Amino acid sequence: MIEQRIQQQFFESADLLYQAAEQLARPLAMAAQMVVDAITGGNRILCAGQGLASMDADYLAARLAGRFEQERPGLAAWSLAAQAREAAGLDLARLLQAHGHPGDVLIMIEPLREQRDAWQPALAVAHAQEMSIIALTAQPPGAADEWRGVLQDTDIQIRVSHGREPRVVEAQRVLLHALADAVDLQLLGSDE
Repeated sequence: MIEQRIQQQFFESADLLYQAAEQLARPLAMAAQMVVDAITGGNRILCAGQGLASMDADYLAARLAGRFEQERPGLAAWSLAAQAREAAGLDLARLLQAHGHPGDVLIMIEPLREQRDAWQPALAVAHAQEMSIIALTAQPPGAADEWRGVLQDTDIQIRVSHGREPRVVEAQRVLLHALADAVDLQLLGSDE
């Protein structure tokens, strides 16, 4: 019985990734173009997540500032999540007021539906600072888009449609890899 349960975890994840590949390729390509436009325009990428998603923000910033799979110069990317953890009580909205500039891109990672309200002050600051936003979000299939009204038409939402947080986190990590790869492809071309 335990082996079947373990196998089911893999099958459920694989099914979600297959669906996400079809549904999210276009918004992810648009997000990669937004990142490339910001970088080549002299702007920065600010990555943020709350709770455990803050580690994914750290991870993405490290992949962009360092390298993904190809050698390249580092890109101007920072994790605001790391700074928020180091300065206990320093909220994301205040960090964006301090570090965000027009033309910068905020990549927010949020696998939980319940956190939407916690993001509102930060997203309002990002919009006021004329930053672009790429939002990795989640919602169960068939549920209304809870980010409507919080995100603007110019923002890019990459929404994983699933009700279980572990599956959403797995899909978002693949999305981060695909984003880093697409950015490298546009900046460096293919190494194949």
